[in-house]
Amino acid sequence: MAAARLAMDLLYSKQHIRAALDSSPSTPDEDMQWLAAAPPDVAARVRATLPTRRTPAAVLIPLVERETGMTVLLTQRATTLKDHAGQISFPGGRIEPEDADAWRAALRETFEEIGLRSELIEFGGYLPDHIVISGFRVTPVVGFVKPQFELKIATAEVHDVFEVPLDYILDPANHKFRQRKIGELTIDIHDIPYGERNIWGATAGMLMTLRRLLQTRTVRAP
Repeated sequence: MAAARLAMDLLYSKQHIRAALDSSPSTPDEDMQWLAAAPPDVAARVRATLPTRRTPAAVLIPLVERETGMTVLLTQRATTLKDHAGQISFPGGRIEPEDADAWRAALRETFEEIGLRSELIEFGGYLPDHIVISGFRVTPVVGFVKPQFELKIATAEVHDVFEVPLDYILDPANHKFRQRKIGELTIDIHDIPYGERNIWGATAGMLMTLRRLLQTRTVRAP
């Protein structure tokens, strides 16, 4: 049991996560990998229905460094929002001209939405971009968060904030598969139920990308 716990601790250590992010491919994980397996004519027709102009955006994947293990901080969006109302998401939004890069955009949006100060967030690395069918090209940024924070939620944008253990999110026993029809294609997607909440869509897709990258790394003793 102790050996298994040690392996899990190494797997989810900052060093391991950084190494996995450093090995991340530079090409976008378009959140549409299912198109690659589709017949070319069907794929072409489905792509023709998707937005051609993709708005740059960034989100922060906040990994809170709790004594009991890392947790993922998530938000539930306000039901009054135009885009993705009520969904479970990461703090983030459009990359504005004044943002130096996706990291700064994610920090700015995180502070505006939930009041998490940038000095409590340590840069971890980038996941591949996710291109979502709502028309956004999203750059996910992983950040390690010191747990001594006090949040101030912008209720016009965020309904609630909560944490989920990273162990729980990355455990395939907690994943559910369901099918979604997009144009002529029926695809399998991941949901991650947690209590009365359900993590799905692009948020679940980014977490699955993180899990896949972590799985590619060999756990080694320091």
